[in-house]
Amino acid sequence: MNYLIILAAALLPAIVLWVYVQRQDPQPEPRNWLIRATLYGVGIIFPVALLEMYINTALFGPDGGPATLLGTTVEAFFVAALPEESFKLLALWLVLRKNPYFDEHYDGIVYAVCIGLGFAAIENVSYLFENTDAWLSVAISRALLAVPGHYAFAVMMGYYYSLYHFVDPSPRTAACILLVPVVAHGIYDALALSGMVSPMVGSLSFFVLVYFCSKMHKFARSKMLAQIKRDLDRHSA
Repeated sequence: MNYLIILAAALLPAIVLWVYVQRQDPQPEPRNWLIRATLYGVGIIFPVALLEMYINTALFGPDGGPATLLGTTVEAFFVAALPEESFKLLALWLVLRKNPYFDEHYDGIVYAVCIGLGFAAIENVSYLFENTDAWLSVAISRALLAVPGHYAFAVMMGYYYSLYHFVDPSPRTAACILLVPVVAHGIYDALALSGMVSPMVGSLSFFVLVYFCSKMHKFARSKMLAQIKRDLDRHSA
């Protein structure tokens, strides 16, 4: 078995999206700051994993797991979505609080996506190496859904972070910075995890998940375009 091929398959989706979001930037960010943000995303996966283990044990016991659809939904929101998105927001704040290049509306999205994809890349590596017997099917499914999911969650977080910083410093916008990606992430995971309890429900949920991902990515794309337009309008004024 060629582990380099598995590693490449795990990293490639994140790399492609990482390059894509940079190329949309009308005023590209310095590469060293982008790499720093990506490494922050890599680094938070370790405390996130420990926190998720602790929360999972507190909710379901040391050797337990969800046994109902309510349980998988609780796991989706409180074991996965809330800890992961909270640490991504912490990383984003650490990257941007003294960043002299955070001066464009689109920048929040760029840095948030770097963090999200750094996290997603390492998560993807762990999933593929835990499933080496079926790594190809896992790689394809995660390349089409999971990694783009983290990308979309990051676009949402970065959009509201910049909106709060540059346009609307209201409590509502501040709440959206974390709330919107957590809700999107929680819905995504709730649909994805439903098959653990009921294969029939899981099969139906898969089609709902694909539809949800389509709508989520359209929403994320609209937010990217909105911030790019703000920057272009400002420079042309």
